[in-house]
Amino acid sequence: MYRAILFDLDGTLTASAEGITKSVQYALHKLGIEEPDLYKLEAFIGPPLLEQFIEAYGLDEAAAWQAVGHYRDRYAQQGIYENHPYQGIGELLKELKERGYILGVASSKPIVYVRQILEHFHLLSYFTVVEGSQMDGSRTSKGEVIQEALRKLCMEEQREQVVMVGDRRHDVLGAREAGIDCVAVSYGYGSTQELEQAGPVMIAPTIEGLRRFFL
Repeated sequence: MYRAILFDLDGTLTASAEGITKSVQYALHKLGIEEPDLYKLEAFIGPPLLEQFIEAYGLDEAAAWQAVGHYRDRYAQQGIYENHPYQGIGELLKELKERGYILGVASSKPIVYVRQILEHFHLLSYFTVVEGSQMDGSRTSKGEVIQEALRKLCMEEQREQVVMVGDRRHDVLGAREAGIDCVAVSYGYGSTQELEQAGPVMIAPTIEGLRRFFL
């Protein structure tokens, strides 16, 4: 039986595509790359940003770091607020906490942005631990973020009692790397095919589906 639930942020707690994709588009433009298709840029939601710039656009590491800097220029001022919690997520978190679950957030997004978003949408108080990456590019993999969350929860020896909830294969694979289960949600930015191939414990199509699974 699970005692603790770690949630991804983008695509799981909040619908953040607009702010992320427009900030990626801005960063690419600053490097002379024009990408009109914002839907294509949804591939940047979830994975570590630096790696995605390298993988998706063939940038070398120096250029990718430039892109990350341009991204942050726009995201910190504007993109972070082009975002909103999924309908019903606040009620779900409240009910889970009332039922005695320990709640946390484990995101590949820099922790400074994670906390700012949760606070802005009045969700921060639900979580015992909030973990993310560092601005210098360290601790960006989901597995590393989860490991740090487990350490802060003092549950490194009770991994079978912790579950990750996320919308991308990186969440499933990171959870497996950290030795915990993962429940995937298909209402976010990962396709059902992507999630099925990653092999989570189950796939919830809606927030109500998550509620039924845990409650």
